[in-house]
Amino acid sequence: MKTKHLRIALALLVLVAAGSLYYTQYVQGKEETDDARLDAYIVPISAHVTGYVKQLAVRDNAGVKTGQTLLIIDPTDYRIAVDSAKAALAAAEAQYDQAAQRLAVTKVTAPSSVTAAEATVTAAKADLARAIKDAARNRRLKNVSATAREIDRTNMEEKVAAANLEAAEARLRTAETSPEAIAASSAATRMLLAEVTERKAALEAAERNLSYTTVTAPMAGKVTARTVVAGALVQPGQALMAISHPHLWVTADFKETQLTGMRVGQRADIHVDAYPDLHLTGKVDSVQAATGARMSLFPPENATGNFVKVVQRVPVKIVLDRQPPENMAVVPGMSVEVTVHVNDQK
Repeated sequence: MKTKHLRIALALLVLVAAGSLYYTQYVQGKEETDDARLDAYIVPISAHVTGYVKQLAVRDNAGVKTGQTLLIIDPTDYRIAVDSAKAALAAAEAQYDQAAQRLAVTKVTAPSSVTAAEATVTAAKADLARAIKDAARNRRLKNVSATAREIDRTNMEEKVAAANLEAAEARLRTAETSPEAIAASSAATRMLLAEVTERKAALEAAERNLSYTTVTAPMAGKVTARTVVAGALVQPGQALMAISHPHLWVTADFKETQLTGMRVGQRADIHVDAYPDLHLTGKVDSVQAATGARMSLFPPENATGNFVKVVQRVPVKIVLDRQPPENMAVVPGMSVEVTVHVNDQK
């Protein structure tokens, strides 16, 4: 009986020792979760302009390079718009050049016309003074040495000289408005320059819209979620496809109680559900600044008094030490199991 009890006690000691060893080696210092998945940057591709798809240049799930053409929207209408904008710009530039030339001529001729008009007025005043003097002298000498015809002639010359002076003074008043004429010409020139600027902007917009008819890949990756086909009419903002970046990482949702010893840089083992023999390693990169529930579309509201405490999940980003082999279809969204070695001191 004593031997039997001794054997049982020894067996229990062995089980306890084995359990302690297993806990120390495989449980203690590790935090695990199967609520994890592979992630990657996925960029949606949308149309900027309206038109029919003339050519589809990629296949579903095909690899693409940065800047590679994905599809071409019929550019006919947009080429016409560019040609029209170029013609409008050329016309505006021609009008501006003419106005600039007129302004330059006005700045030179306007001041000189004032000087000429002043000289004309001076001459007209002298002619009028002489005509007045001659007419007065002939009127005094009437019936003495001046005939009636001479008196009529000098009287007429006086009137003509007075009229010439009035006309010269009118031209002087007109010439004295040269600053206003220069200002008006300058304003017209600036207005045409503004039109040239506007036409240039319109041409740039037309050329940009034309460039949008060729849709290119913003980054290297694989085509996914394609919904567009050749011949389809697309609209601005319409989703056409997406590009999935080949660089993967892991997003693991740990319980908040598992984060106590977790630090950035700690080692992590990753097992992909789809490939049981594929073993990946990585490191903790960062912990999300809010729980998954708080970042959801409709965060829970516990102010109603019926609060039930639920352990929250916090997403943890884990970067891979190396990417999966290219011959394996390891893609974003696949489920993985993650083990973080929280005993690592980082």
